[in-house]
Amino acid sequence: MAAATGPDALRGRIAVVAGATRGAGRGIAAALGEAGATVICTGRSSARGNEHSDYDRPETIEKTAELVTALGGAGVPVQVDHLDVEQVRTLAARIGEDFGAIDVLVNDVWGAELLKGPPPTWNRPIWEHDLTAGLRILRLGLDTHLITSHFLLPLMVGKPGGLLVEVTDGTAEYNAEHYRLSVFYDLVKTAVNRLAFSHGHELAPFGAAAVAVTPGWLRSEMMLDHYRVTENTWRAALIANRPDGPTAPPGFADSETPRYVGRGVAALAADHSRGRWNQRSVSSAELAREYGFTDVDGRQPDGWASG
Repeated sequence: MAAATGPDALRGRIAVVAGATRGAGRGIAAALGEAGATVICTGRSSARGNEHSDYDRPETIEKTAELVTALGGAGVPVQVDHLDVEQVRTLAARIGEDFGAIDVLVNDVWGAELLKGPPPTWNRPIWEHDLTAGLRILRLGLDTHLITSHFLLPLMVGKPGGLLVEVTDGTAEYNAEHYRLSVFYDLVKTAVNRLAFSHGHELAPFGAAAVAVTPGWLRSEMMLDHYRVTENTWRAALIANRPDGPTAPPGFADSETPRYVGRGVAALAADHSRGRWNQRSVSSAELAREYGFTDVDGRQPDGWASG
């Protein structure tokens, strides 16, 4: 793992990963667990049911919490719809009662992977998009983050050293120069970077920091399913004209597991000088170069370099 972290680097720290069910959220929760943190894993998909989720998938917050614990941390699953103000208010009250405060908040709520549409629908003008779906993307990608910060940040500012991580797609620099799929998607992913800047302005007087972090090309559960591969066989997706699934573009060779961005977040949380990152926007690859950690296969991929 990283030189900057180890199995006890975050022992005793309390982290909340909002949107921990799958993808980057699960990877971040797992990496915080590797470093010994107690991780409150929230999301809509639970063993108790996922009727409020936009996905019909098998991943659950309970499975994420089990992974956190198996890796050396303590996973605590809590089913929450982060669009529901009362549910998030209740979450904050529960955390305050059970733990008193939090050290790390990760805003990874998304849930619009299906709503953004397949590649043939990208780069179409707004009037050719479904407006209801587009506005739902904004709610899932922005309102959830704002609601979560409103209720949970008060639990972090009572002592210096807190860290807020806003997870997005693309750094502020990259997104400023590249149109991202559609007006709706572009707005959300650009705005989340700005959220880290805005929150960082508000958190600095309390000795806390906010950082926007983007993974590269993520080998999430949904991405692996799309290419009909597993984490063990993902390179098969690069084979041209393969009979058992679609062929991935060459850039997929530089894809990363969700644990890679997670290790970046863990390294930030363990860095006593984390305040130097306040209001910045960085990629998992940039953090890997800074802190020296690798992905689970020992590589340091940089999907943005090939993009």
